[in-house]
Amino acid sequence: MNLIGKGIRLDHVAREMLHLLSEIVGLNRGRIVLKDPNGDGYRIAHSYGLTRAEVERGRYAPGEGITGRVIQDGHLIIVQDIDKDPTFLGRAVERTTLPQGAVSFLALPIRVDQRTVGAIACHRIRHRERALSDDLTILRIIATLIGQLLTLNERVEQKTRALEEHNDMLARELRIKRARYGIIGTSPALLRALAQVEKVANATASVLLLGDSGTGKELFARALHLASPRRGKPFIKVNCAAIPETLFESELFGHERGAFTGAVEARAGWFEQASDGTIFLDEIGEMPALLQTKLLRTLQEGTVVRLGGKREIRVDMRLVAATNRDLAGDVAQGRFREDLFYRLNVIPITLPPLAERRGDIPDLVLHFLTRANQENQRNVNLTQAAIAYLARQQWPGNIRQLANFIERTVLLSSEGVLDVDDLRPMLGDAARTSIAFPGSMERDSPVAPMATIRPYLSADSHGHEQLRLALTQAGGNKTRAAQRLGLTERQFSYRWRKLQPTP
Repeated sequence: MNLIGKGIRLDHVAREMLHLLSEIVGLNRGRIVLKDPNGDGYRIAHSYGLTRAEVERGRYAPGEGITGRVIQDGHLIIVQDIDKDPTFLGRAVERTTLPQGAVSFLALPIRVDQRTVGAIACHRIRHRERALSDDLTILRIIATLIGQLLTLNERVEQKTRALEEHNDMLARELRIKRARYGIIGTSPALLRALAQVEKVANATASVLLLGDSGTGKELFARALHLASPRRGKPFIKVNCAAIPETLFESELFGHERGAFTGAVEARAGWFEQASDGTIFLDEIGEMPALLQTKLLRTLQEGTVVRLGGKREIRVDMRLVAATNRDLAGDVAQGRFREDLFYRLNVIPITLPPLAERRGDIPDLVLHFLTRANQENQRNVNLTQAAIAYLARQQWPGNIRQLANFIERTVLLSSEGVLDVDDLRPMLGDAARTSIAFPGSMERDSPVAPMATIRPYLSADSHGHEQLRLALTQAGGNKTRAAQRLGLTERQFSYRWRKLQPTP
């Protein structure tokens, strides 16, 4: 009973039970015979005092020998003298290894739910002072306890199988949902964020997606749209950092004909285009202060007034905003309206950085590798060691940085299978601590890589000479030039156009 109290797994306690029977009671070479999981018959599953070869020989069909008859009929069998019983097989233990004189053999059925599932058996030397009935009582108790343990194990296995099937079903559902949303990964941090998205999908309140740059805010915004009743309606995405300040109002709220030079016809703004659907305002912190007031009114009243217009147009849209900035800090410094912040921050959802999703990196690598090969008609692959190596690196730019690195690897590599040694030169010295952004690998670059969280930058944050120098160092590539300055490509392009001389 003390042994059983240590656990319900039979393999943990069976041998010790048989050991006690042998050492204390004197019932030697005990064995527990159960169904062979790899065959139709029965085999010695647990034993004490038997060699490995003897255990291997201990296999029986139902009705075969003493052990087989006990299992088939479900009754106790006592062989008073194994030398005088022609049905005794002596298969497992050769007679020459047993003591001289009369040797008995005792075999009792083991039952689970009124079914005989096996047998417990042992040898007994005839010249013993203990009564045979006492030994049989002990064996019956042991057989009953083994039956109870098997019952518990069977029920635990049934529950475990049911839970595993349920988990598999949930995992399949999650894979289907992630595939529908385009979100790759199974890490707990990712699933928690996805669960939050699905929990609030049916609501109409604004959602604010928070997190580092490159964590996939647009994907989560689209997931929120697809999981909502608005899934069949428009999904409009707007990058607030890419709109010139002079065009902001017209783009968001629309304009009437003649509202300004060049407005030859009326145009519905993005809020009108998103009516009945979802509008995603990325980098909301870049919105000019004057437009923040108009946005607040739209959210409160559900109407827009086009530039140059007078009538209110009712819009019914779900707003999802995103930022990698500390909006609360911007509010404290007067750069963002406090009332708008609270209006946006009704349902905040923080997206996990890639550092909290390391288990997802292999799946992401394979996903980006497949996509880059297809888009560029290449056939570049990575070894398992190379994938594991990438999973160990720091990715301060998160998923976007990983995707860019994989695409760069595909473009710069000849077709074939790349190993760790092939990736190290591409990662450079930054692989020891953190990986620099693609485009900032040059070691002589005087500009530091982009930070994990981009600081607030006003529209006139960089002068013409800074922009020109970065563009020259990047070989005319605006994307790389923007990365050198800690800007998005759209922010760089806007500043570049703004600073060009008017013809």
